[in-house]
Amino acid sequence: MPSATQKTTYNNNKIAKRLQRLTGEAISDYDMIRDGDKIMVCLSGGKDSYTMLDILLALQSRAPISFELIAVNLDQKHPGFPEEVLPEYLRSIGVNFRIVKQDTYSIVKNVIPEGKTMCGLCSRLRRGILYRTASELGATKIALGHHREDIIETFFLNMFHGGRLKAMPPKLLSDDGRHTVIRPLAYCKEKDIEGYADMKDFPIIPCDLCGSQENLQRQVTKAMLREWDKKFPGRVDTIFSSLKK
Repeated sequence: MPSATQKTTYNNNKIAKRLQRLTGEAISDYDMIRDGDKIMVCLSGGKDSYTMLDILLALQSRAPISFELIAVNLDQKHPGFPEEVLPEYLRSIGVNFRIVKQDTYSIVKNVIPEGKTMCGLCSRLRRGILYRTASELGATKIALGHHREDIIETFFLNMFHGGRLKAMPPKLLSDDGRHTVIRPLAYCKEKDIEGYADMKDFPIIPCDLCGSQENLQRQVTKAMLREWDKKFPGRVDTIFSSLKK
């Protein structure tokens, strides 16, 4: 009979293989990465972006094409942000990186009234800075760590609160046509990413801006989907399959 350690190792290997397989499928289905690409991997310090970088490194080592990875973190000057964590981690794994320092935190705090959602403005400011950084680095692709549940949640948020049927695309060309955004984890389940992050023991940095807002509509939508998945197994899978079509 396998020991508890053997079972844990077996399950961890399954999760790693599944994430690599699904990431590879998403990259192939949407032609996300081509030979010679320089990919700017946006690293926030959360479980999703750490996992994305780790999986891309694993795929890079055996891919039939050659592509470059550079990790980029935007230090938004949140109070108490441990700015040494990401550089130390990236040096330890030998990944080329750039830390971009810009105080968007103060801007968001000054503009958004207390108790209101900060995500919209924060996201727009962050996107502009990342696009500029990609141009400076000569990056051909910008990789974001959104996963399957992010895509489904965005669909329902747009429908419930925006009055439109729109999802988060796995691959997107910016409005000015200068930047291509890819989401390699588009097919990956959040629970697998959580398990992988625990297994790898990534030095997670919690977001104390938008991540600290407990009553966001996204959190409500996330809870709704989890309840559906519990009561009606397979429903969330079916929703995602319909969005792919």
